Amino acid sequence: MEYTLVTGACGGLGRAFCKILAARGEPLFLTGRDENRLAALGEELQKAAPGLAVEYFPCDLTLEGSRRRLFAYADRLGAAFRRLVYVAGADVQKAFEKYSEEKLVMQARVNFEGAVSVTRSVMSRARLDGTTELLAIGSVSGIYPMPYFALYSATKRALSQFYSALRTELKGRAKVTCVLPGAMPTREDVKENIRAQGLWGKLAAMPPETVALASLKAVSKNKKRVIVGVWNKLMRAVTAPVPEAWKMKWIAGKWSKTEKDAF
Repeated sequence: MEYTLVTGACGGLGRAFCKILAARGEPLFLTGRDENRLAALGEELQKAAPGLAVEYFPCDLTLEGSRRRLFAYADRLGAAFRRLVYVAGADVQKAFEKYSEEKLVMQARVNFEGAVSVTRSVMSRARLDGTTELLAIGSVSGIYPMPYFALYSATKRALSQFYSALRTELKGRAKVTCVLPGAMPTREDVKENIRAQGLWGKLAAMPPETVALASLKAVSKNKKRVIVGVWNKLMRAVTAPVPEAWKMKWIAGKWSKTEKDAF
C-alpha cells in the first residue's frame, strides 16, 4: 500500500494535514515523538473516516538510529510512499549565546538533517514515476538572515535550497515543493509571540488549515517554492530591494523583544 508519510503529525500543522488527507481517504503513515499521541490521533482519524488505513511509529528525527527504526518498521509492513509531508521542526527563538549545545544540535538536526534523511528514505520507497510528491515545510523566516532567530532561519533557508536542487534532479519523476508559511497560532508560546509582534504578527499569521490546504495544492501543481498568505507575499516583494543590513536591524529590533523555546 502507498502511504503519505506525515512527520510532526501531532502538532498543529501536522494534524491539519492529517485531517485533510483523511477526509480524502488517503492512507496515512504518521510519525512524531510521542507514541501515545500518535495512537490517539490515529484513532481520531479512523473514527472520522471509517476504514481509513492509518499506520504510525514514534521517531526522534534528530537520531539516525530512530529514523532507521522508523523505516525498518515501514519495510516490515511492506509500505511504499506516494507522498512525503515533512512538517517537523523546532522554532527556538532567542539570542544565539543563550543556546545550549543540546538545543543547537536538536534544532539543526530536526529542521535540516532529519528532513534530508527522511526525504532520501521516502524516495527509495516510492515509484518516482512522476506521481510521487515531496513536500517540505520551510518558512518565510528563511528568506533573510534573522537575528535572534538565526539558527532557525538558516536551517529553513538550507531546506529550501536543498529542495530546489532536488527538484532538478527529480524532474519528471517527482513533484518537489518547499512551502514558506509565516507564523501559525498553534502552541500557546507561538500565539504569545504573534501577539507580541503586534499588527505585523497578526497580518502575517495564518491558520494551520489554510497553510495545509495551500501546501497540498502547491505540490499537486509541482510548484517550486510557495509563500503562503497575501501579507507574506507583499512583505517579500516590498522588502526585496531594501539593503540586507537595514532589514536585519529592523528584524533584530522586533525579534529581540520575545523568546520562545518549547522544545
